[in-house]
Amino acid sequence: MKAVTYSEFGPPEVLSVREVARPTPKPDEVLVRVHATTVTRAETLMRRGSPRWGRLVLGVTRPRKNRRIPGLEFAGEIEAAGADVRRFAAGDQVFGFAGFHLGACAEYVCLPESASLERKPAGISFEEAAAAVDGPSTALYFLRDKAHVRSGRHVLVNGASGSIGTAAVQLAKHLGAEVTAVCSPRNADLVTDLGADHVVDYHTEDFTAHHETYDVIFDTVTATSFARCRRALTPRGCYVPTTGLINWPLGAWTALRGGRTVRPGMSVEKQGALAYVKELIESDGFRIVVDRNFPLDRIVDAHRYVDLGHKVGNVTVTVNG
Repeated sequence: MKAVTYSEFGPPEVLSVREVARPTPKPDEVLVRVHATTVTRAETLMRRGSPRWGRLVLGVTRPRKNRRIPGLEFAGEIEAAGADVRRFAAGDQVFGFAGFHLGACAEYVCLPESASLERKPAGISFEEAAAAVDGPSTALYFLRDKAHVRSGRHVLVNGASGSIGTAAVQLAKHLGAEVTAVCSPRNADLVTDLGADHVVDYHTEDFTAHHETYDVIFDTVTATSFARCRRALTPRGCYVPTTGLINWPLGAWTALRGGRTVRPGMSVEKQGALAYVKELIESDGFRIVVDRNFPLDRIVDAHRYVDLGHKVGNVTVTVNG
């Protein structure tokens, strides 16, 4: 099968499309024929071997042999199911998350039946389905499960035009919140269409310097810090970052201290979230924003584009057209 591989950390040019052995499913696994995957900011960081602590998982000096095919999220069709599999059957269309094992940027990927895998939402393309995995499930985890967003809360989404941000704006509105979106002016109309009540242009305004306070500040791009955001939080508000090692001890300290808190986390198990997202897409008109799509043989161009830092929503890759 064709797969994107790399054997050293570095720029997009370390990636290449090669022929590799097709995986064989174990009794409790499914073999998925991948129709589409994505390129996320997190994936480009992993390609560079950044941050350094991530190399404990990826490989210290170069990618481990079982981490050399990138790809976190995907959509496709079950090609074969192991003898013990009950949830899925050959022919089922699915979308899912490969997690730390990666491997979705290939024509086929094997996953346990119990993995973060769900039937594909009806009425959307495979590219949209692949882009409906990590962004929406991550936003749901942090907003609903960590910050407990509900009706009457005021939520600020920093990085509102990215893959997590575009999902977060919609989910916060779905949960009943008033939403302020922070993004560049060129994306103001987009986030307003997605449901934002207010838009802050980060080029000209510093939301932490406003007199406005927020119950939740969801930092999807880790472009700020709890120290800066503290004054923009209500007395019992929370700062919710998607990354940053320092936020874990800060989370423990602020939880003990009370008042304004930091609520870090890691969204890896996504099975329940995918079922929730699937229902939203099919019943509520939840929108998946796709900026650009690339064919598999242009994977280097896809990574170059994401590296620029200006993508809006998601960048998708068609694997099996």
